[in-house]
Amino acid sequence: MVRVIEGLAGDWRRLDQRVESLSDEIEAVARQDAGCERLMSVPGIGPIISSAMVAAIGTGDVFSKGRDFAAWLGLVPKQISTGDRTILGKISKRGNRYLRVLFVQAAWVVLIKPKSWERHGLKPWIEAAKKRLHRNVLAIALANKHTTSGARDDVARSIRLSCRGLREDEKRWRFRLPGACEHW
Repeated sequence: MVRVIEGLAGDWRRLDQRVESLSDEIEAVARQDAGCERLMSVPGIGPIISSAMVAAIGTGDVFSKGRDFAAWLGLVPKQISTGDRTILGKISKRGNRYLRVLFVQAAWVVLIKPKSWERHGLKPWIEAAKKRLHRNVLAIALANKHTTSGARDDVARSIRLSCRGLREDEKRWRFRLPGACEHW
């Protein structure tokens, strides 16, 4: 029995080493790509998410705005409209499941580190949303915000789709309120 457990522990260590080496390779590739490098300045987004996003959408030219990218990922709620009444349902879960899961994990990383909220300009939005949303819904809303407020702009550097997110001349991501920006 001890031999079996020692063999399994050895397998586990080898897998850990393999995962570590692959993670290092992904990070090296992401550091060489300008789009990935800029995406990594968004809070909660690291080399794996940035490289997966660039691999999935390339320059992002197929999306006319960040909201379209969020819809493609399945991070927007289903809408049921009758007359003048609109009801928002669960997220649609369409599109690239892997990328959607990565964005939700990035949102959780941001939510569990409240000291970083102020630095990235997210504190007022998160605190207001925390009062009215369940923590799981808040994570989805923050993931949606990541995709609509600059993530698409990071990849397609030449197109200005929203007043929020990362501008071409900026090195770091900053949250901006929709009405608090100049027109380009």
